[in-house]
Amino acid sequence: MNTMLRKSVLGIAGLAFTGGVFTGPIAAHADAGPVEGKPVAVAVQGDKLIPHGVQGAQSKIDLNDEQLANAKAIIAATKKAGLPERAAVISIATSLQESKLENLGHLGDANDHDSLGLFQQRPSSGWGTPEQITNPEYSTLAFLKGLKQVDGWQDMPLTEAAQTVQVSAYPDAYAQWEQQAADIVAHNWNS
Repeated sequence: MNTMLRKSVLGIAGLAFTGGVFTGPIAAHADAGPVEGKPVAVAVQGDKLIPHGVQGAQSKIDLNDEQLANAKAIIAATKKAGLPERAAVISIATSLQESKLENLGHLGDANDHDSLGLFQQRPSSGWGTPEQITNPEYSTLAFLKGLKQVDGWQDMPLTEAAQTVQVSAYPDAYAQWEQQAADIVAHNWNS
């Protein structure tokens, strides 16, 4: 664990302990409202969906029926690949960043090169044909194949795992979708 993250986690743990000692158990459960300040990554021990805590400010969008169906297709493909829920969280967060869970076809001049589908994969980079890449199951399995080739993906922050597969010009952008992706997986994994 890097020094800054360790100090942040230990500092928060110390404040929580001190607050509990001086204010008692009733005050510890009171809703104090929002806290202002810079977001800090907090490790959630034992959590299979967000094992490292979220990094930075989180974004959230309302999903329409098509986007939700695409999220469910990502979850189904993750199960088909025999991977755990964490892989689905990484996949959905990646798709939220790349396409907002929309299965994008060719966008003309607005297209990023020849990027297509849920993960903005490129036929010219070997991800598959345009027809394959715009198939949610295929594109998810292709993403997961890349993820499985990342040594230690299970033990790294979401944005690092996603970036290693995607090689994006915005490597830290995936982190903002972790909470929403985890919520989607938690709500739909067993349905």
